[in-house]
Amino acid sequence: MTGPDDIPALALDWHRAGRGAALATVVETWGSAPRPVGSQLVIDREGAMEGSVSGGCVEGAVVLEALESLEDGKARLLEFGVSDDDAFSAGLACGGRIRVLVEPVGGSLAEATLAALVEARAARRPVAYVLDLEALAGGRLAEAAAYPDRFRADKSGVEEDGRTFVAIHNPPLRMIVIGAVHIAQPLVGMARATGYDVTVIDPRPAFAAAARFPGQAILEDYPDEVMPGLGLDARTAVVTLTHDPKIDDPAIREALGSDVFYLGCLGSKRTHAKRLERLVAAGYSDEAISRIHAPVGLAIGARSPAEIAISIMAEITRVLRQGS
Repeated sequence: MTGPDDIPALALDWHRAGRGAALATVVETWGSAPRPVGSQLVIDREGAMEGSVSGGCVEGAVVLEALESLEDGKARLLEFGVSDDDAFSAGLACGGRIRVLVEPVGGSLAEATLAALVEARAARRPVAYVLDLEALAGGRLAEAAAYPDRFRADKSGVEEDGRTFVAIHNPPLRMIVIGAVHIAQPLVGMARATGYDVTVIDPRPAFAAAARFPGQAILEDYPDEVMPGLGLDARTAVVTLTHDPKIDDPAIREALGSDVFYLGCLGSKRTHAKRLERLVAAGYSDEAISRIHAPVGLAIGARSPAEIAISIMAEITRVLRQGS
């Protein structure tokens, strides 16, 4: 079942169901816009819609243009000058400018291209949709290697040539927390607030008690039993917090055998030195071991569990956005 927040998949479903579908995408806007560049809205032939391209001040006009695009099969690049009053009603401090691309599925936006995009998103494969804004046709997909800075920053936008629009479709961020310990409690909340889908793993019933993590699913098992099924990838961070080699080490090995963008391990320098000895003895190379961030977190003098969680989230964010 397609979720209401998966706009490309919804557009494809509506098109294939015979409802018609036009996909509207923000390509440029003002700095304090309620909806960032890349935000999308899908409209069917009857004017039903899901998603958003603004705070409500331009949706009506976009829907009308979308209905026309479904009639003639042609894309449109719309530009709206938003007044101060309209901007204020949309939650802005002042007016500005917004450009919205409207593409009819099966017309200027080929069904096969949209289907490939939906497939990539479902497989958690980073992909970009690239379109010449002057031609308004022939949109294509590009891999992450073509726009590394944009993928790292999750930043859709127009290239310096002023005509090439790149819409970034990154998989949702995930965090695997090994150890339902006291530091994990604030860390889970911070990770969720930052947009991560969090999984907590701890085989110890006393730590994995649901009451300690309201609303958070906890896998009460050893990491090497469940992590292979989680599909660790380049949008996943792994943090080990138990200090127990029987629990942390299997998780570290699983992470080192994957493409996770971050692996951080709690423990003192002495603890980490012993950890490195075990990894070397197990045959891991210096290059592999260098991927580990330990002691975990930025060195900000953190003491309390919440402060340590802050330092961990800060380091993960730095690695995600700037690289190791």
